[in-house]
Amino acid sequence: MSTVSIIEVKTPGQLKQFVRFPMDLYKNNPYYVPSFINDEINIWNADENPALKYSEAKQYLAYKNDKIVGRIAVLINHKEEKELGIRKVRFGWIDFINDEEVSQALIQKAVDYAHEKNIDKIEGPMGFTNLDKAGMLIKGFDQLATMIGIYNHDYYPKHLEKLGLVKEKEWVEFEIIFPEVLPEKIHKFNELISQKYKLSVLKFNNKEEIIQYVDPMFDLLDETYKHLSTYTPISDEQRKTYKEKYFKLIDKDFIVCIVDENNHLISFAITMPSYSRALQKSGGKLLPFGWWHFLKAGRKNDRANFYLIGIHPDYQRRGVTSIIFKEIWKIFRKKGVKYLETNPELEENKNIQLLWQDYNPVNHKRRRTYSLEINDNDE
Repeated sequence: MSTVSIIEVKTPGQLKQFVRFPMDLYKNNPYYVPSFINDEINIWNADENPALKYSEAKQYLAYKNDKIVGRIAVLINHKEEKELGIRKVRFGWIDFINDEEVSQALIQKAVDYAHEKNIDKIEGPMGFTNLDKAGMLIKGFDQLATMIGIYNHDYYPKHLEKLGLVKEKEWVEFEIIFPEVLPEKIHKFNELISQKYKLSVLKFNNKEEIIQYVDPMFDLLDETYKHLSTYTPISDEQRKTYKEKYFKLIDKDFIVCIVDENNHLISFAITMPSYSRALQKSGGKLLPFGWWHFLKAGRKNDRANFYLIGIHPDYQRRGVTSIIFKEIWKIFRKKGVKYLETNPELEENKNIQLLWQDYNPVNHKRRRTYSLEINDNDE
């Protein structure tokens, strides 16, 4: 008989335990980066997370010997079902000690939830939408995590595979060491492309000047990724939330926007100084002293993270990525940044990966979602 008990999270105290569990699990791990505690709590608040307006979700804690030993969330995105015809139970926020009885109990909870909803597939780890963290780390366990990536122990994928889950999707991440000097041919190529398509790079004096381009950026994201099989457009509510949540962290100098002769946005890229060490030092809290670590990381940092990129389909494979890279290089030279880590990119998304191909990218991380097809015999 199983000695693991699974309890649904129903109280604010239990939710705080749910959020803090990985911080205890990875205590003293040099690669784990905590999330903002308040942001993690607000994910489950419908007033703060617009995805809950078209999704349903539950969170669970696993106990063994009266001690929390794991967690998992299960959710259904009804917008995904309506717009893409995809019916599945997503599972995420999955963490557990190295005990197969615990991981089995957690996955079984996701299976049970799927049975309850008459759904025949589970997949995870993933969040509510395309802009949420997704993918279990399968390579790069000895690499520092980022704010937008999931970190997990190397035994996680082994447990899921032993339980019969199989690869569904895979993402790749790259690290690039920026050159001291760009070859002259890159400068000439950039001038040629800019003149040929009558493109120009915007310069911003302050954050307020960027605001008018935020919605066009989201429109461009939809245009860039709509061909991917799992992409769903970003809702107006999500746009508003992401603006409020992340705009305060963005440095105007780390944004590249390219417009055509009619001042229409045709490409953008957002990078940010790496806040991983700052989050580790702050323990996921801005107060009382966490803000100081973030301020320092923003002012002096030799490492940056690539967060978002959008390129209109009409300009893909036309050399625009070279302009983006040159502009990023100019920013990094000014700021003292030597290393860039890309965001997770679906391995099938070759158009985006072309951005790095000429700069000796090192594939230092891989992550994947796992799925399980469920039938009536899965009990």
